[in-house]
Amino acid sequence: MTEPAPGPTALDDRFADGLDVSVWTTSYLPAWSSRAASAATWSVDREGLHLSIPADQPLWCPDLHEGALRVSAVQSGNWSGPLGSSQGQQPFREGLVVREEQPAQWGCAPCYARVEVECRAVLDDSSMFSVWMVGLEDQPDRSGEICVVEVFGDTVRDGGVALGSGLHRFREARLSEEFSAERTALDVAERHRYGVEWRLGGVDFLLDGRRHRTTAQAPTYPMQLILGVLDFPDRARRGQPRTAAPELVVSHVLVEPLPDEEDQRR
Repeated sequence: MTEPAPGPTALDDRFADGLDVSVWTTSYLPAWSSRAASAATWSVDREGLHLSIPADQPLWCPDLHEGALRVSAVQSGNWSGPLGSSQGQQPFREGLVVREEQPAQWGCAPCYARVEVECRAVLDDSSMFSVWMVGLEDQPDRSGEICVVEVFGDTVRDGGVALGSGLHRFREARLSEEFSAERTALDVAERHRYGVEWRLGGVDFLLDGRRHRTTAQAPTYPMQLILGVLDFPDRARRGQPRTAAPELVVSHVLVEPLPDEEDQRR
């Protein structure tokens, strides 16, 4: 397998000129289905990037994913192995094979950085939004995840949410699972800045510029960024009409390599 080339490590995107498709892939993990079948519903206006899930959004990988799922997401990197191979990003079950080969595209793939995403979300009980960073999986064990933020709509109540963040190890033997969703006073319908400072040996998790948790471990390889809103139709309450489509509105994405990035890589 040819190792994917590393991509740019910095990004400052307010979507003022629309969506830059040289940076963002507008389909979610398309190797396991196709770009068309996993395409996001998106638009750009003066507020930023809108990712939404209208009523007619098709299911994502309906014959493979356990449980009905719909996704509108963009990602700052994408690649796969050849058609029919098992080489791809974030495999979600055993036995997956590439259904549509993906050329390598790296819009932003930092190693050690400050990452901040300013956004707001419209959620209901069967939807969620998330911002996460994942290893490129150019090698299978480079699969760790830094979950910057994850909020399920059924936790939104009484002026607060269960604010998910932390690390997922997946196939990364050098990481330990370290994720939790702490009850936090927060209105996700308003714009907030969710971020991390990712350095060698640890990650600080930030909410509106303030650290709310820290880890003493971290991935040590380039990672790409994924922004998405997800819907689980089977969880919708019967007879309860949906008042608005789930939506994530992203105003700003900032990725800044840390000043000592090169020293950390040595």
